[in-house]
Amino acid sequence: MSEGVRCMWMRGGTSKGGYILAEDLPNDRDAFLMRIMSSPDPRQIDGMGGADSLTSKIAVVSKSARDGVDVDYLFLQVGVEREIVSDGQNCGNILSGVAPFAIERGLITAQDDYTRVVVYMENTGQTAIATVQTPDGMVSYSGNVAIDGVPGTAAPIPLEFVGTAGSTCGALLPTGNVVDVIEGVDVTMIDNGMPVVILRASDMGATGAETREDLDADTDLKALLEVIRLACGPLMNLRDVSDKTVPKMTLISPPQDGGAISTRTFVPHRCHASIGVLGAVSVATACLLPGAPAAELAHVPAGSEKVLAVEHPIGATKIVVQVSDAGDVTSAAILRTARKLMDGKVFTS
Repeated sequence: MSEGVRCMWMRGGTSKGGYILAEDLPNDRDAFLMRIMSSPDPRQIDGMGGADSLTSKIAVVSKSARDGVDVDYLFLQVGVEREIVSDGQNCGNILSGVAPFAIERGLITAQDDYTRVVVYMENTGQTAIATVQTPDGMVSYSGNVAIDGVPGTAAPIPLEFVGTAGSTCGALLPTGNVVDVIEGVDVTMIDNGMPVVILRASDMGATGAETREDLDADTDLKALLEVIRLACGPLMNLRDVSDKTVPKMTLISPPQDGGAISTRTFVPHRCHASIGVLGAVSVATACLLPGAPAAELAHVPAGSEKVLAVEHPIGATKIVVQVSDAGDVTSAAILRTARKLMDGKVFTS
């Protein structure tokens, strides 16, 4: 039997995965992570993975040497049925657990009442500020905040993102256009923290109100989405994306439950149970671009601070967007929660 590797299993937002200190990670990183998750295997029966891309995730965390930054965070997506470990994207949900984990591991000294942690996201060079409840200098996971997609309530963890535009693609609109036409379909290619291709559901023969299961069963729809995704990859400065998890593909339709817009997101080959945090930021930003399909369908409140509820199959994700006088998005924030599920060692044999 192996000696095991220190690992904390946590729910972060609407995702779940392992949190590991960089110093504890073995040299054969990818092989190790696939082994502990039991990938590739659709059931991930011989590991910690939950047979879903949302529960096959890893956060690698270390004390940062960067000025003004507390910890560095590398997100790794472990394939479920594919033999792949990808660092080609961020994960804002798993980010929710990074600050509590860093405090628990002693990388950060907790303050009374609450502790602000500046996190550098290595995948894209972005910085986020997470605020963790730390009464008496201890992380508290209990609270009264509910987020759609997670049962019960927990302590709030606000996440603020600044300067996310073009973090992966080099520009908010990598083609320079609000609308491009790919395979006869209007799309917005956008990157405000997550590369996303946004399309009207109606242009794809869908209503936007379908269940996740119905969309996953629509092989013709998924085939066309993949053709468009592969065409968009090079245009978004992502090169060949056939083996990448970005860009995400998001179908949009008018809001159905009082929100700003309704979404169905593919990540990229299965329909997401909800929507990723940074994907929601990119979609919310597209709702503010005149001429974009999202702006035409969205219900956007007035004012320089806009709360946009991005609807998804199991609820909505609220994005608080600050807009300059010129109409540019200057910052985005979201309220998440996290919970420690298990702390110990994970074994490969």
